[in-house]
Amino acid sequence: MSAVNAVGAVSDPSGVLTLTVDGTRPLTAGTVKDLTVLCDRAEDRDTGGTVTLRVTGAPGPGWTDTLDVALVTKWERVLRRLERLPAGTVALATGDCGGVALDVFLVADIRIATPDTRLLVPFDGESTWPGMATFRLVRLAGAARVRRSVLFGHPLTASEALELGIADEVAEGPDAAAAATEQLIEELSGKELAIRRQLLFDAQHTSFEEALGPHLAACDRALRRSAAAEEAA
Repeated sequence: MSAVNAVGAVSDPSGVLTLTVDGTRPLTAGTVKDLTVLCDRAEDRDTGGTVTLRVTGAPGPGWTDTLDVALVTKWERVLRRLERLPAGTVALATGDCGGVALDVFLVADIRIATPDTRLLVPFDGESTWPGMATFRLVRLAGAARVRRSVLFGHPLTASEALELGIADEVAEGPDAAAAATEQLIEELSGKELAIRRQLLFDAQHTSFEEALGPHLAACDRALRRSAAAEEAA
């Protein structure tokens, strides 16, 4: 296991990359670097595989004191990179999750929470933090259903997150649930998963006519892969 500073720890047991994210810690350049290293390692693998993200903790008062727009921009860019990895991503949330922990949770392909989980948009007493977590919450659940969280910092419990589709599963034993998901993902092609994920994203805001070309290209790619596999058999 290679040690990292701001976010947590990265390891590679049995082909699964794991990152622990502590949301009580403020965003720093080290946080960005740690997530960048994880993305580098995931992209360097030929088999795709799984990235498991363990998230917990929410920031306290003054967590934005050392932030600037340049740092936030770098963080949002590496989150977008994580969101598009040629690998399946599984997030396991426990307890209160806000700040960087919430950001990472929301970009995962599969999101699993324990019953005590609460998702928190950071609130400083005057307003909530306007980061891209609010964008992703709205995309996942709809503006009306997360309005109180985005505007007023209302916590989302695990059961509410499940009902809204923000969490995919609530489990007393998240490790067992994650293991089952990891086994499913390990059988998939990372590159093909990334293509399907992008088609899923695009379907939310493109017309049928605009979507047709990319879908046909993906179909052609799948047919070519199938034909090549038959020839090799």
